[in-house]
Amino acid sequence: MIRRLAFLVPAGLAMLAGLDAALLLLGVWAPVSTENLPDLHGIFMVFGFLGTVIALERAVALAKPVGFLAPGLLGLGAIVLLTPAPLIVGQIGLVAGSLALTVLYIPLFRRNFDDAVLIQALGAALLTGAGLMWLGGAPVANLIGWMAGFVILTIAAERLELARVSISDSAVRLLRLTVAGFVLALLSALLWPSLGTPLLGVGLLGLVAWLTGNDVARRTVRAPGQTGYIGACLLAGYVWLAVAGIIWVLGGPTAGTRAFDATVHAVFLGFAISMIMAHASVILPAVLRIRLPYNRGFYLPAVLLHFGLILRIGIGDGIGLDWARQWGGVLNVIALLAFAVLAAASAIIATRKRRGPTNPNRTDAPGAPTEPTRPSDAPTAGEPSGPTAPTPTTKEDTAR
Repeated sequence: MIRRLAFLVPAGLAMLAGLDAALLLLGVWAPVSTENLPDLHGIFMVFGFLGTVIALERAVALAKPVGFLAPGLLGLGAIVLLTPAPLIVGQIGLVAGSLALTVLYIPLFRRNFDDAVLIQALGAALLTGAGLMWLGGAPVANLIGWMAGFVILTIAAERLELARVSISDSAVRLLRLTVAGFVLALLSALLWPSLGTPLLGVGLLGLVAWLTGNDVARRTVRAPGQTGYIGACLLAGYVWLAVAGIIWVLGGPTAGTRAFDATVHAVFLGFAISMIMAHASVILPAVLRIRLPYNRGFYLPAVLLHFGLILRIGIGDGIGLDWARQWGGVLNVIALLAFAVLAAASAIIATRKRRGPTNPNRTDAPGAPTEPTRPSDAPTAGEPSGPTAPTPTTKEDTAR
């Protein structure tokens, strides 16, 4: 656990740097103020934070030491960006890490030639492409579609993994076509922005339609406890992804505009962070081999996140009120930090209870995850990412 936790430390530092940069971009007080930090806000959050976490999860799935090269390089690249070292050193580290992540999917795909792994590999390739363009001098604002593609395809593939038992072959084939259309639109938006950007929005809305139509979250959202919480986070994330798709259909965002701010944060906060909040109790046990029981307090940062986004995107960007954009952004930062603290506290408390002298193997605590049914807790390609949950046997189980 300690060795795996070491890979999460750079991811945590990248997240803190990204949140600090977000405060600077909002024009409010921030703990650290440097000249180039705001320009690296998106890089820290996508490459340094999300990229490292996703790469670490996939390295655990591969269960070979070479797999940890990807999260190691991504984390190291993010750390270098925080030092006085030349920018190109950090850029090379991040590009190498994203390329290592793409290559990591090859042995995972060879295990059972799974569609979900192939889609994840495609997402990693988009991240590598974004890194190469950034290394070549392209502004970060021009790479948003590619970085968004990495996040969107990775999460869509994970939902495919978790919903496998309730999904038909025709639905899988439809997802293949939808993903292919989205990637082609992304390429066309790079070459012919005026034509490709609306097509990119159409492709994104197609992915949203597939996710909402095939995800059991529509039925489990009313369930009590952890199942209902996961369903609520998933559906909220899909709503924000649809918002980004609509903006792209209407002509797409231009860097520095309110539409750009709305699109970026609808995808990376409304969708990506909502998915992290939903899957944290599944992913973290798989990665760190620790228990993370569900806690009703998880609703607080989730509600705060989406309220902040409504304030920022709906009022701040929609109407043009700077105070709403600032306060909404601040609430988003608080929501992320609050969730991280609550998750850490929940994991620590669960670990202490498990090691307690009176009942060291207790699993009947409210919200405690089911004990693994496999001899190894490392997830494998084509299986749900969370090893603490048994193989789903009903549609309701797949929401976990």
